[in-house]
Amino acid sequence: MKRYIIALDEGTTSARALVYDTQENKVVSVVNKPFKQSYPHPGWVEQDPAVIWSMQFSAMTEAIGMAGINVREVLTIGITNQRETVVVWDKVTGKAVYPAIVWQCNRTADFCGKLLQSELSDTITKKTGLRVDSYFSASKLAWILDNVQGARDNENLIFGTVDTYLLWKLTEGRVHATDYTNASRTLLYNITEGKWDEELCKIFNVPMRMLPEVHPSSHYYGECDIFDEPIPITAIAGDQQSALFGQGCHTPGSAKNTYGTGCFMLVNTGEHRRDSEGLLTTLSCSDKLTYALEGSVFNAGSTIEWLKNELGLINSHHECEPLARSIDGTDGVYFVPAFSGLGTPYWDSDARGTITGLTRGSGKAHIVRAVLEAMAYSVCDIAEAMSRAGEALTSLKVDGGVSKNSFLMQFQADLLGVPVLRSENVEATAMGAIALAGKYFGVEVQESSPFVTFEPSMARSRADELIYGWKRAVEKARLR
Repeated sequence: MKRYIIALDEGTTSARALVYDTQENKVVSVVNKPFKQSYPHPGWVEQDPAVIWSMQFSAMTEAIGMAGINVREVLTIGITNQRETVVVWDKVTGKAVYPAIVWQCNRTADFCGKLLQSELSDTITKKTGLRVDSYFSASKLAWILDNVQGARDNENLIFGTVDTYLLWKLTEGRVHATDYTNASRTLLYNITEGKWDEELCKIFNVPMRMLPEVHPSSHYYGECDIFDEPIPITAIAGDQQSALFGQGCHTPGSAKNTYGTGCFMLVNTGEHRRDSEGLLTTLSCSDKLTYALEGSVFNAGSTIEWLKNELGLINSHHECEPLARSIDGTDGVYFVPAFSGLGTPYWDSDARGTITGLTRGSGKAHIVRAVLEAMAYSVCDIAEAMSRAGEALTSLKVDGGVSKNSFLMQFQADLLGVPVLRSENVEATAMGAIALAGKYFGVEVQESSPFVTFEPSMARSRADELIYGWKRAVEKARLR
């Protein structure tokens, strides 16, 4: 009897695979395979598509082995992925013509800045729900076509976000497709009409022949044929929309925030598209076009990696919380994590990472605590934008690896002034992919775990004072 669902969770810094038992209603194995990013120039971020695939394949096979199951027992596979990252490959040779350009990369910031000032900017936003920014896929795709010799003349080249690339590899080159959620992050997809937009493709000089087919998130995409037994692939969703689904935010007004490499808050707005200044409108996981408002912070968990790998202030993530708790506050030290510019609500690609308020008495604990606090301040910026849009938070569900840090979650609740609810299972992104994949077969994924609730305990006047200091620090990070 087929009873297991596999989730492939391809993130910005690692490839994960989970095996879910539909009878026991629980995850029975998890394998995580980290991989490196490269930074060939300031602000540039790249990955090797071949490494992404090899790490994801390795994670999947190890997860199957760890669960002690046979592939004949696997009902289906669901894919969730880092969004906006661009892969261009030759459909005949199967080889990428250039490294994957990661969503954090801002090499096209100047191009996007000029386009943002043109009369085309409003047209793009009206059709896509997004603002013109190097964060999204279109300008990255155009850059590859313009900078790789012979790329524009090669009609064998096809484009995909990472989900599309993985699907193509899993089906051994037979399926070139994506879902609504990933398509809606490219600046090429009309989210009102539900189709690739010819005018948008002309603006970015992208041939429509390169684009994948687009389907709902829960859909029969094809079969994985790399094992002895074929396995259906019945779900694809961008990581943040997958987490929204995995957190059970199915009704308008429900919200979640994911603390991963970046921070992403999404609020379900249902079938009626709503736009608001400073926020993005994006498609969510559904059989029809449904929408969410989104706020994006480009660097969150990546700042902890920076503390560890570049500064050497910590040896592991686990050191952050005790260091932060070892002092009563940062003594006025603020860290603005604008390594690749600022997202919501500033949308300033020229901003740069900044530390303010340092004195001779500032030490390692102050910097580590300031880095953690920066995530909470950044989420408050999004929450303010959501409130202006009429979506004031009454509580916030959280997930993602960094949400395990209880100091950060309490500080977040204190700043927001609302309860923060963290599930004991923080794998909401993967659980969304599992639930979407099972949905195709009528299998209801019932795994649930109790929430840990962090109630606000800080005086509102103190929280407002701290937020004021944060906003001053942001102003300094934007002085270029």
